[in-house]
Amino acid sequence: MAESLPLEMLTYILSFLPLSDQKEASLVSRAWYCAAQNALQETNVQYNIPVSSASLPAIKSLGLRGITGIGLTNLDDSPASHQVLESVAYHLGPNLQSLCLSGGSPTEASFVALLLGCPALRILDLSGCNSLFTSGTLLAQPETAQRVRQVLRGLCELNLAGLRDLTDLSFNRLSSCAPNLERLSLAYCHLTFELGPARGSLGPPDSSPSQLSFHNLLRFVKQRAGRLRALDLSGTGLLPEALKALGQVVGLQLKELSLHGCQDLSTEAVATLCRLQSGLTSLDLSGCSDLADGALLAISRDLGHLQRLRLRKLQRLTDAGCTALGGLRELHSLDLAECCLVSGRGLVQALGSGHRAPAPLASLSLAYCSSLQDASVFSLIPVLGLSLRVLDLSSCVALTNRTLQAICTFLTHLSVLRLAWCKELQDWGLLGLGEPTEEPTQGPQEHLRAKLRRKLRSRSFFPQLHQELEHRDSGPKDPSPQPQGPSLLMLRALKELDLTACSKLTDASLTKVLQFPELRQLSLSLLPALTDKGLVAVARGCPSLEHLVLSHCSLLSDEGWAQAASSWPRLQHLNLASCGQLTEQTLDTIGQACKQLRMLDVAMCPRISMAAVRHFQAQLPQVTCIQSRFVGGADLTLTL
Repeated sequence: MAESLPLEMLTYILSFLPLSDQKEASLVSRAWYCAAQNALQETNVQYNIPVSSASLPAIKSLGLRGITGIGLTNLDDSPASHQVLESVAYHLGPNLQSLCLSGGSPTEASFVALLLGCPALRILDLSGCNSLFTSGTLLAQPETAQRVRQVLRGLCELNLAGLRDLTDLSFNRLSSCAPNLERLSLAYCHLTFELGPARGSLGPPDSSPSQLSFHNLLRFVKQRAGRLRALDLSGTGLLPEALKALGQVVGLQLKELSLHGCQDLSTEAVATLCRLQSGLTSLDLSGCSDLADGALLAISRDLGHLQRLRLRKLQRLTDAGCTALGGLRELHSLDLAECCLVSGRGLVQALGSGHRAPAPLASLSLAYCSSLQDASVFSLIPVLGLSLRVLDLSSCVALTNRTLQAICTFLTHLSVLRLAWCKELQDWGLLGLGEPTEEPTQGPQEHLRAKLRRKLRSRSFFPQLHQELEHRDSGPKDPSPQPQGPSLLMLRALKELDLTACSKLTDASLTKVLQFPELRQLSLSLLPALTDKGLVAVARGCPSLEHLVLSHCSLLSDEGWAQAASSWPRLQHLNLASCGQLTEQTLDTIGQACKQLRMLDVAMCPRISMAAVRHFQAQLPQVTCIQSRFVGGADLTLTL
């Protein structure tokens, strides 16, 4: 019946599928192939093209399909790279809207030639392209700059992150070619601040040919204040006075601001920013270690339309500050990872208080919050609601099976669940069973008490005494000793699951609950009890896996992979580091079954030789990254 649908309707249906599913759908028939190709022309799809002569036919084919977004990897100043850039400009340039050259080393001439062939460009990523700015002569010729300005008049987003040689002059030349710029990233660039005699006087009046100064950036922001909407200054060492100066720019109405790792920022400066830039919808203050609860109070008071907030590694943030989050009624994403003083009680109070509905959180990260306990999570999970899709509780080492069962009860719409290093998780928790009881071994008195309880259970007399002893046996810690909670299988929408280092898990639970046909990413690293039986069960229950991490699972063998590999035709990233029993036979099996593999890690696998790795690489040339450190039983004595 699908064959009789109009092409437009079939294209619309396939557009809702993940990218990997669209690829699979294209193999069904000619009509589905055409529909899938149309769906893959979406502007949010980026094709990563390795720079080599072998990519030239693919570039031509993509050009015929009108692809709008690409990224070029392994770009350098070689003739092959020059040839690829010419091909991209000719075949893809007229329709290209997004271009990523991150980490590449193109020559200035080839880069300018590429830009001139892309008149529709809206997004340009030059992060890490230091070779373009080393000489300081990029776009120095007025004629060249004028031509580039004509083709970049529609550029909205420019990423210049990590450019160590970026200066005021080179920045001004490039930014002047993009008059309609709305989003700018200078993350981890070396920004200089020169304080004058009066505090708040920042920088010299003139642009510098040898450094990137905040004064020059501030002048740029003032000139573009009416259009600039997003700014990323992460890792630039921004000073409190500089942040205040940015917030005070007349006409500036930022929507997104990232200040990750700016450790000198003060609570007062953040409060000033929030008061002056009240329209912010996304704010990243991760790693700003001097910030305390006052900053969160200012955010809640002034940023009523905030949707995304990242506060990772704020060691001074406490539950008292978290209570202010109740004022952010539009918050969708919250990151409090590595806030060691946050126990979750303040978050419960913020989300569960008031007469208004709670914020529709879609993503919450409390990873590495060592103060987080079961009791806080029990109270928090019910108020999060069914809107939550991503939950990260990695390294919350005090959490137990009770937390997992609460998640499976209330958060059934989760698509991402990370529980790495939650070492108290056990099989019965994943299976949704009651906690197994154990015979007391404390001593003769406890043994006699247990014996008496067993006798009383078998008799109908002394009911009052029986109830009293049962109450004492259960204790205040667990009034319901045999809970029947739902299992992990309740989370049918899971796309990513991380159980790294949950070392008490065994095949007994993994074979029963890892049955997620739509699961894309799975990590079972550092599970010492995982055997071939569990591996085969996971392969049959999770056939759509694309990323799989099984490092340090020492019981896995060639026999298990011989049965499992055929179930994972979509596998792209595979980590088998330190799986000591695997040999080259497993590499041959993977090479035959997993034709879409792109990355493989077999580091520290003593029974796999370098010859086997080279043979595997020849068998699957599309594998762009193979980690093979210390394979073949290398002596690590001098390296560790």
